[in-house]
Amino acid sequence: MKKLIAGITLAAVSTFAWTINGTGATFPYPVYKQWIKSFYNETNNKVNYTGTGSGTGIKEVAARHVDFGGSDKPLSPRTLKKAKLYQFPTVVGGIALGYNIPGVKKLRLSEAAIEGIALGTIEYWDNPVIVKYNPNEKLPHKKIIFVHRSDKSGTTFNFTYYLSKMSLIWRKYYGAKKMINWPTDEQGRGIAGKGNFGVSAAIKTNPYSIGYVDYADAQKNGLNMAEIQGRDGKFYAPEPKSFSEGAKFAGFDPKIDFFKVIAYPKHGYPIIAATFILVPQEKVDNDKKVTTFFNWAYNYGDKAASELGYVPLPSNVKAMIRQYWQEKGIAPAK
Repeated sequence: MKKLIAGITLAAVSTFAWTINGTGATFPYPVYKQWIKSFYNETNNKVNYTGTGSGTGIKEVAARHVDFGGSDKPLSPRTLKKAKLYQFPTVVGGIALGYNIPGVKKLRLSEAAIEGIALGTIEYWDNPVIVKYNPNEKLPHKKIIFVHRSDKSGTTFNFTYYLSKMSLIWRKYYGAKKMINWPTDEQGRGIAGKGNFGVSAAIKTNPYSIGYVDYADAQKNGLNMAEIQGRDGKFYAPEPKSFSEGAKFAGFDPKIDFFKVIAYPKHGYPIIAATFILVPQEKVDNDKKVTTFFNWAYNYGDKAASELGYVPLPSNVKAMIRQYWQEKGIAPAK
């Protein structure tokens, strides 16, 4: 009976085909792409989404150039109020450290190693700090090339937030930002790529490089990904099971528009991030179309998300989001 009712509902929606447009974060692009395709096939409603980076997503939705914006950096309630936007999370994923070291297939990086690589104080792959946890790998005396984003990026924000929590030095001199003047650039050992796909491509084509990139893109491009040390001292492989362990400690709260950075949890893989959707408060009719799409994704998109390496939101968080929509007057039309 439930399947029949769902089918009738979708059939009714497909009678009134519509199109909405969004842009922003590249981190969730692989799963959004899959959701969009399936949603169109079932409802005949079109969702266009371009991965341009979180900075662009925030800018474009704030300017009302698109129906919704995607951002991996959550906006504070104060910022949302000023821009007259609503915000809710869609999925959780991991940020991997993809690397290209010929002959090295299983790399382990401690917090000290990651800190040194990001700060540029560790310049060569055979540095003792790296060798310590990789006794069976032949690490070369080659300079480390650090690959990072060239655009304003929520992935950069979440990675630098993690660094700020993990490293007192990083927090003091650099902090968490969507765009950073990387110390490795000043040393001539940095490469910038646009979008997560650009970072993946740069790592893949530059031997002895390493960079931060969303797990789905790293996996899609066949990158080797390092096991990294978590806050609890254990080493975790970048995989959905490890992301899920960390996501348990997210602590989303609809009273503050789900404003929460979840990187560096107490347990599990330490570099995880939620990604968010922003919609204009006054565009109620369009907002209802946006929430119709994401409500469909919450109902039917978990399998696709899991297969791509993301962590679907827990059912209790989805319930909070649906109540949030209801309170804001943008819940999907019944």
